Amino acid sequence: MRRRTFLATTLTSAIVAPAWAAAATSSAAPAPRLDAPPETWKEHWFEHAEDLRLAGHNDTVALYFDQDVDPAASEWLLPFMTSMWQYAQRTYGNDGNEMTADRLYSIHHEGKHSGGHPSTIYDESHDFRNVSDVGGNDWTTPQYELVTHETGHIVELIASGKHGSPAFSLWGDSKWMEFYIYDVYKGLGMEAEAADFHDRMMADDHTDDFPREQTHWFRDWFHPLWRDHGGAQVMVRYFDLLGRHFPASGEDFERDLNWGEFVHFMSGAAGEDLKELATRAFGWPAERDEQFTTAKSDFPDITY
Repeated sequence: MRRRTFLATTLTSAIVAPAWAAAATSSAAPAPRLDAPPETWKEHWFEHAEDLRLAGHNDTVALYFDQDVDPAASEWLLPFMTSMWQYAQRTYGNDGNEMTADRLYSIHHEGKHSGGHPSTIYDESHDFRNVSDVGGNDWTTPQYELVTHETGHIVELIASGKHGSPAFSLWGDSKWMEFYIYDVYKGLGMEAEAADFHDRMMADDHTDDFPREQTHWFRDWFHPLWRDHGGAQVMVRYFDLLGRHFPASGEDFERDLNWGEFVHFMSGAAGEDLKELATRAFGWPAERDEQFTTAKSDFPDITY
């Protein structure tokens, strides 16, 4: 498992009568199906050695705080994380993956362990739980983008029904997260947050230096895919194709995708040859054309 840290923009403007909050409080909570999670949890990964306490839970989320997090933070965190993870489960929880096998264990630190990292139900390191472990400041203030980001890594690591993210070496820590965060906001009816996020991601100065200088991952790749190919469903199909066709040994993917394979699998998910879109977004050196041709031969069941 790779450790990740990141700088995420905190959204501090409250949304009025948010759809996710209304859904979370619209009816009485169903009877629990799962046993209660432990009241305490001792961290034992990386430099983390905190004694965590259970701040709230349901069948979807178990919320853990270190001793410095204000307990009042659970007032927004538990309902938001519940609605967000329920959306992820029903959207990406295809048969055969671990999206719905257990709760999301959402760990929060105050003033330490800046950034965050995920772990999954496949990983002994975090006691075989789907974990989002994040550090921030003033958790009583909603930080939707920060907490959503880390759960997106759990999705990419398990939504295929296999363990791992073969595209991580290509899209890095935050590029697929831009698709995921935007889609979560749209899916939860958080239109103000979605519009703000969209405008920031589409800005001319929102660029990366990979795979080439001045790359606009969201504007030129992920947003066109979301807009033109069924929103989240294009990535649902991508993960499904990956799980069914990409080389794996047992529950683990054997290797990473190359660029030609990535565009081939994404083309299968979109139902359309994406070479032209990829060329505009990322450039298309000769080696990628060779990879693309080989990918079509190696994975002939992926068609478009």
